[in-house]
Amino acid sequence: MRFGLSYHHQLPRPWAEDSEERLLKESLEQIELADRIGIDCVWATEHHFLEEYSHGSAPEVFLAAAAARTKNIRLGHGIVSLPPAVNPPARVAERLATLDLISGGRVEFGSGQGSSQLELGAFNVERATKREQWREALGVIVRLLTETPFTGHKGQWIDMPPRNLVPKPKQKPHPPLWVACSVRETIETAARNGLGALSFSFASPEQAKERADAYYAIINSEECVPAGLSVNPNFAVVMPLMCHHDEETAVDRGLEGAHFFAYTLMHYFVFGQHHPGTTDIWQTFQQTKEAMGFTRNPAPIDPSAEPDPMAQQMIDQLTALRRGIGTPDQIAAMLTEYEAAGVDQVVFQVQLGKTKHEHVMESLQLFADEVLPRFVEGREEREAAKRERLSVPVKEALARVEPASVDVSDYVIGNELSTS
Repeated sequence: MRFGLSYHHQLPRPWAEDSEERLLKESLEQIELADRIGIDCVWATEHHFLEEYSHGSAPEVFLAAAAARTKNIRLGHGIVSLPPAVNPPARVAERLATLDLISGGRVEFGSGQGSSQLELGAFNVERATKREQWREALGVIVRLLTETPFTGHKGQWIDMPPRNLVPKPKQKPHPPLWVACSVRETIETAARNGLGALSFSFASPEQAKERADAYYAIINSEECVPAGLSVNPNFAVVMPLMCHHDEETAVDRGLEGAHFFAYTLMHYFVFGQHHPGTTDIWQTFQQTKEAMGFTRNPAPIDPSAEPDPMAQQMIDQLTALRRGIGTPDQIAAMLTEYEAAGVDQVVFQVQLGKTKHEHVMESLQLFADEVLPRFVEGREEREAAKRERLSVPVKEALARVEPASVDVSDYVIGNELSTS
């Protein structure tokens, strides 16, 4: 099992003049440390206009800065929003290829559809068609990265003539492909397209096993028809991390930030009423957190009460938020359960709410000293065995990909001299 860090760039109000600058610089310092201690990947999300929840609107810039400061850690887009009105496919492909070259081939390409109305509405993306837009754009991006020249595309959402994309990425045929997943349906979509699954919902080991089993069942079946020219069979889950020798100190340092992340997620994607530029989510969180169950020890559901699926789901989410917060032994035992469930990568969220930078740095160092070594030993052999098990299904899946067969050898673009 491998480990990553995920950055949304949370920034609760109130803000000082240098708050955003300090946030980005501290995040880069954390990634530098992660690179030195052996964390495998950093994932930078892309969101727009989601105040306090995510000030990460330009991950390609942030990851380029991380590339310049690191040597080994992989640089993951987790994720790029692919509706063409948000990110034109050619621009996505150009940025990916350039980042892959300057980083020495360390890019992981995660993509998604976008979800919040605040973002979709800003770019006039219709919710009913965003999945179709994502799938069409992903196919065009793969072809731009791999065809010489790109033979053109005329679809429902994208119309682009033949061109030759330069530069091309270092990794061949292209960087590993992932997609954001939140429910079993999208996890199965990832598998059908031969994509790594970035599962952003907080899952218990039992839930993770159910989803990983479903994912790999499709990877091993005829349903898998890769969206790219390679298959990336990987299943990742996300959780907060705060590691300390004293459990109570870990909870003091990390739990409120994890709760704020969950609250802002619900604010923008479930129930929130947002006034751009003025809504103070942190203040509202402080006023309502106890009533919503965001406490150190959430009250269990009365077993004699009428079953309430929504209440149970909330308890499950609160429990999941707590799993990566504790002592090295507690965290190692928890991670062992996820490894046994078939999880390939655990992606830790460390920069949450008002969690202090120095506490994040201490937590990462302790994780590296006392937890990480327990999972590194024998990992190469386990991964080699996995590749061997999947070699035939992957080969068969790639054989199902229909190659482009458009001849553009006679396509010429003429230029006219300007007299102005």
